[in-house]
Amino acid sequence: MGEQTAVNSRIASPLGESSVRPIRLGIDVPLVLAVMFLLGFGILMVYSASWQPSMLAEKPVTYFFLNQLRWVFVGIGAALFFMYVDYRRWKKWLVPMVLVMIVLLVWVAFFGEVRFNSRRTLFNGSVQPSELAKLVIIIYLAFWLQSKQEVLNNIHFGLIPMITILGLTAGFIMLQPDLSATLTILVLGGLMFFLAGVDWRQIILILILVGGIGAFFLLVSDTGRVRFEQYLVALQDPVNAHDHIKRSIESIVRGGFFGVGIGKGSSKFALPVSHTDSIFAVIAEETGLLGAGVVVLTYMVLMWRGMSIARKALDMQGRLLAAGLTFWITLEAILNMGVMVSVFPFAGNALPLISAGGSNLTMTMAAVGLILSVGRVANHKKNEEEGRAFSAVVNLRRGNGRRGVSRAYRSSHSRR
Repeated sequence: MGEQTAVNSRIASPLGESSVRPIRLGIDVPLVLAVMFLLGFGILMVYSASWQPSMLAEKPVTYFFLNQLRWVFVGIGAALFFMYVDYRRWKKWLVPMVLVMIVLLVWVAFFGEVRFNSRRTLFNGSVQPSELAKLVIIIYLAFWLQSKQEVLNNIHFGLIPMITILGLTAGFIMLQPDLSATLTILVLGGLMFFLAGVDWRQIILILILVGGIGAFFLLVSDTGRVRFEQYLVALQDPVNAHDHIKRSIESIVRGGFFGVGIGKGSSKFALPVSHTDSIFAVIAEETGLLGAGVVVLTYMVLMWRGMSIARKALDMQGRLLAAGLTFWITLEAILNMGVMVSVFPFAGNALPLISAGGSNLTMTMAAVGLILSVGRVANHKKNEEEGRAFSAVVNLRRGNGRRGVSRAYRSSHSRR
């Protein structure tokens, strides 16, 4: 569904008829439409939610809107680039990508800009290496797990090396500190290990390790511990929840079913970072449950089509790559929206394709391009096979026409 579009491409047949052969676009149309909707809707909501942050930064009121618009074009360029490059070619660039990722993580941990008591960004907040790390670690694990498929169930060649890879990346991110990105990478690593088909006993061990590491981070991180305590308080009585959560819930209630109208919401002037982490609360207030529901359904379409591409991939690395990237995008969306309704502890992650921010948007669009590349390669292979089968049928019909059909003048001549 959505993977092909037929046009009237006429091929002459030996009987003088014309046959219609479908020409496939090679891309998943529903996935592209879902992404374009989220991008367009995100630009609109960033414009509505970024007035106050722009003024507080002593910038024109359209500063964050115009900045987001520029990053959208950069992201579309990244998606097109990754879509038209065969995903299998990235195998030879794995080591350079990992080295660049580690250098940037070390650089930002020690020399990054301090914002909200964390060192997470470079170049005036334009570059956030932890977003690059999520993308790179998924690409690396997709190829690594495929190459180690024969020995994955051997704990010395499978689980221990993978924990080392993830632990090194998560450790550097924790230095910033960025608790949500750290746990996201650990969860995605464990999920991809599961998708690679390892033994269930190792899956249980992974769950224990990830849970233990998460609990450890909560204990040693003041930010993580405070957020978890606030989450427990909100579960017991929302009235005593943190101001951020109370304001987000109030904005959802105020929006009702149809919302107060885009640009007419008032909660965005009280919500912290209303144009980034809190933008779903602004969406719920200004477009109501109807608009918020459409956003949720669009992410569901994105996940459905991404997993469909993963299922049809040509090889293990393609399946792992498409599935891992799809889970990453939808996991980020679920966490962001869940935090706004106090389902999860405050994580501080962006709403993919909607929240303002160059690093997250560009890396997410690169991930979309890679997913489309997996689907495009599979479709190209399918088209080649169908083309060979079609040519074989045409040749067979031409052969029968020459040998099996008698001409009228020969019959009349033989009767004479």
